Parts: sequence; structure tokens; C-alpha cells
Amino acid sequence: MASKATVLKAQLQICDMNRHYYQTHALTIAQHPSETEERMMVRVVAFALHASESLAFTRGLSSEDEPDLWDKDLTDHITTWIDLGQPEEKRIRKACGRAEQVFIYTYQPRNSGPWWSKHESNLARFDKLRVITLESRSETTLADLCERNMALQCTIEDNAIYLSTDSKEVELALSYLKGA
Repeated sequence: MASKATVLKAQLQICDMNRHYYQTHALTIAQHPSETEERMMVRVVAFALHASESLAFTRGLSSEDEPDLWDKDLTDHITTWIDLGQPEEKRIRKACGRAEQVFIYTYQPRNSGPWWSKHESNLARFDKLRVITLESRSETTLADLCERNMALQCTIEDNAIYLSTDSKEVELALSYLKGA
């Protein structure tokens, strides 16, 4: 029998000084059985970085045709496609054909370096593509913040992200591999 997704709830308070965006979002997040807590929390960080009223989590790992998050306009056109990890070039090409802008967030520095070295020259042609690495600057990990019901505060300023609960904080640095 297949395992079911774990449903998590998060009250995410965002203070994005780069975009002057200050909102609180009530999120319901389905964590796929094969998804780690770290990856699920990176989805929350990606949400905070692109937060809007129309940004939504998708079926993600359960669907090859959907990114981890997307933003659509009123005509159902994909304006923003957001993927995590190290997707294949074929998937990136498809995303760039379907969306106005495509963001890939890599979050495992040990794996993302070799992946980027392998794909950098082939991905250079995609003007819509932005590739960003998230690197932790804290001993506390994103997975340490994960709970079934979370109250999270996220502050974004320049290339730094601070995600915290009442008792723990993680600092992340954004490094742009492609685009800015």
C-alpha cells in the first residue's frame, strides 16, 4: 500500500525588504512520502521569495508536468515556474517554453556545483531562466524548523533570508548562478 502525503500547516509571516512585500500567508503543504523535510522547507522559502496572492504549491513530485510552485495569471497562463534541486535540461527547456520566468533553487551545495558545471553551457541560451543556490549560514537546518503546525517568520534582505520560529533561526544566503 502506497504511503500518503503528510499535510503540514504553516502561518508564514513575510517581510521582504527587497520587494517591499509584507504579508502573512496561511499555507497548507502536502509533503510527498519521498520528500525530505529539508526539501519541503525549501519549498516554503521559495514561496516566501516569490509570495503573491496567486502563487501556489502544485502536485510537485507527484507530477512531471508541474513545477514545485507556480504563479498563473487570470487566463491560466504560467507567469512564474519554480523548481527545486537539479532538474534535467529537457524539463528546464519545457518550463522556459511554458512560463514567462523560470527559477531553479538548488539547495545542496555539494551536488549543485557538479550539476551546474555539467549544464551551464547548455542552459546559457535560456533568457527566462534564473538559477539560484541556497546555502545555509547556520548550524540549525531548515529541517529543524519543520513541524506539523508551524508559525514561521521570514525576513528577506539583499541576498540573505532569515527563517525562524519562536525558538530557532536559520540564515540562508542566495547565490545567483544564472540571472540576477
